[in-house]
Amino acid sequence: MEIFSHIDTWVALLTLTFLEIVLGIDNIIFISITAGKLPQNRIKKATNIGLVLAMVFRILLLIGVSYIIAMKDILFEVDLSWFQASVSGQSLILLGGGFFLLYKSTHEIHQKVEGAEHDTSAGSNVKSSLSAVIVQIVLIDIVFSFDSVLTAVGMTNGLDGALIIMIIAVVVSILIMMIFALPVGKFVNKHPTVQMLALSFLILIGFMLVTESAHLSNAVIFGQRVGAIPKGYLYFAIAFSLLVEALNMKVRKLKIKI
Repeated sequence: MEIFSHIDTWVALLTLTFLEIVLGIDNIIFISITAGKLPQNRIKKATNIGLVLAMVFRILLLIGVSYIIAMKDILFEVDLSWFQASVSGQSLILLGGGFFLLYKSTHEIHQKVEGAEHDTSAGSNVKSSLSAVIVQIVLIDIVFSFDSVLTAVGMTNGLDGALIIMIIAVVVSILIMMIFALPVGKFVNKHPTVQMLALSFLILIGFMLVTESAHLSNAVIFGQRVGAIPKGYLYFAIAFSLLVEALNMKVRKLKIKI
């Protein structure tokens, strides 16, 4: 298709796929813990079912959110002495998603810095049947799908064929996680800086969503119109940070060998 003849499409697709995989690590961990209540011969089946459900939920949410974002009609106007804006359904979704990502990523960073662990004691007495485990996995998938969807929207908003790019990234990331669920989980747990880096990217994406919302609302703050942040800046920051982290991982390996 024509959209794949543009470099921005491939950069967005590769970056988003990587972020989807990293953001899915917590999901994999929770699914593994829940599936671990089952007999050994059913764990892989439950894990695969959980990841397939995660993919389905994310695609449905992507379609729903994309439909709402397409609502560009003005809902109401704000006219204060220092702030004016024409708010649409699209800008409201982006604003809410931006603040959610800012809160969620900051909260996760705080938990990791403070050393707080996810509480997995709840549900330890749940009957270890496949159906009971799948119900728990469904609930887990719903919670974790929101981060994934909002990240995808923030990365691709404004690009041609954004919905197609988001769906492909979700499908590819889930397939990779299904194949490499255990190795991927071990890699990120072994390199917590990768997870911290992804959370930092979420802060950038959340801030970009907020500014994009203000731009679409034609917001004027203290006489200054809010402009859009070019996504090329975001892609460059992410690519540069990943390159630096790859070099750091290489240096750490060399020090261990020495």
